[in-house]
Amino acid sequence: MNRIIGIGNALTDLLVNLKSDDILSRFGLRRGSMSLVDSKQLEQLEESVKNLPMAFSPGGSASNTIRALSQMGISCGYIGKIGHDKTGNIFEQALSGCDIETHLLQGESPSGRCMSLISPDGERTMCTFLGAALEMRDEEITPDLFTGYDCLYIEGYLVQDHKLITQAVRTAKSCGLQVALDLASFNVVEENLDFLHNLIAGQVDILFANEQEAAVFTGDSNPLESLDKIGKYCPIVVVKVGRHGAYIKYRGKVEHVGIVASARRVDTTGAGDYYAAGFLAGLCRGLTMEQCGTIGAVVSGHVIEVVGPTIDEHRWADIRKKIEEVTAGTFLL
Repeated sequence: MNRIIGIGNALTDLLVNLKSDDILSRFGLRRGSMSLVDSKQLEQLEESVKNLPMAFSPGGSASNTIRALSQMGISCGYIGKIGHDKTGNIFEQALSGCDIETHLLQGESPSGRCMSLISPDGERTMCTFLGAALEMRDEEITPDLFTGYDCLYIEGYLVQDHKLITQAVRTAKSCGLQVALDLASFNVVEENLDFLHNLIAGQVDILFANEQEAAVFTGDSNPLESLDKIGKYCPIVVVKVGRHGAYIKYRGKVEHVGIVASARRVDTTGAGDYYAAGFLAGLCRGLTMEQCGTIGAVVSGHVIEVVGPTIDEHRWADIRKKIEEVTAGTFLL
């Protein structure tokens, strides 16, 4: 596997540092969830947080993963939909600036935005206005988009459009690509459980889930039991268990990989996206499952130390150095 193309909701993030979780309660938001909102609801949320510290960043789950992969030297592409506006232009420039091959379709609605509400302990709760991203249609996913790629990476937030994801997976598989899927959020899994079971069986090659998502998907709160059950659906399964690292199952063998213990958790926005990027970068290098998981832990350990899903070149230089050490077998968590 050498070249990876991602598909997802093209969004710009508004990152807000909360003083408490009171706003979550006021708007009926489940802590750690992702909720879809309309433009009016987003305006109400923006009004409620206007006096809090905030920042803007290019976002979208698959976009975060693809941008991170590009920083690690992997050749990448991205499929999404934006509006005819400044927000869409900023998003496109962010990807192009990372030498990512963009396949950005044009919608009629404004470009999508995601408000990431960051609790004092770093947990993030997301409210997403999809805008133009919601207009991406299954008939727009054609075989030519996958020419020259080896793997399609799908963000789980897209699975709410069943026709779109079914078409993307079928087309990618018919073109000889592997398919990697991140389950994204426990409430997304709850709302699309039957569809996900049918999608993953025999069609997804690499699955990423956190402990909550895996529990909802399998009905089993034990992450190792969840890992075993999901492993019957697809070849490579990664179940992340927060501060306890991650379990990886491949060809009947289970690996446990820890975290970077020294990482200081500021904001978990992008942590799962960056873990997937690190793991996939390891696969592109032909590394072992343990090494792939170690790179995932290193990359996600860096992004949780900053607000938002964008990290600076100094941190990337450190990540690249550690990747070389992991590859050489001289770096251990």
